[in-house]
Amino acid sequence: MLGIDPGSRSTGYGLVEAAQGRIGYIASGCIRPAAGAMAQRLGEIHAGVSELIAAHGADRLAIEEVFMSRNPQAALKLGQARGVAMAAAVAAGLEVFEYAPRTIKKAVVGTGGATKAQVQHMVRILLNLRGGRLAADAADALAIAICHVNTSGCKPTAHSVSRTDTAK
Repeated sequence: MLGIDPGSRSTGYGLVEAAQGRIGYIASGCIRPAAGAMAQRLGEIHAGVSELIAAHGADRLAIEEVFMSRNPQAALKLGQARGVAMAAAVAAGLEVFEYAPRTIKKAVVGTGGATKAQVQHMVRILLNLRGGRLAADAADALAIAICHVNTSGCKPTAHSVSRTDTAK
């Protein structure tokens, strides 16, 4: 299960698996496109998501729904980043699931009004992550993946759990 927290400057990703009634951590990090034209950054996000799917054998993608922003330009860029991530998933044959920010927070923390710090803290607890820094975008992506597992009744997978933190 691949969770994506889309952004045009930093797209967080988190891979988890559901096995024996537990959620296991596989990998997390951020795809950080080089500064430049928006089309180039979107291409890098698409390529990065495609590489993650191929490298980890993800079978589903969960992504945050677009939320209303005070800045229309930021909302448009977020929508474009979501679109290329979803396109990469569909091109690879993955099923795509979308979740509202409040739904994600409620599934992970227990309240839809949770802060980013509370989400990061609960992601660490739920996945038994110790030490090291967990980037906010990666924590959000892991929260999205956890939300999907908790709300969809995902079946256990055959992947083995390994702990890796990577950044693109």
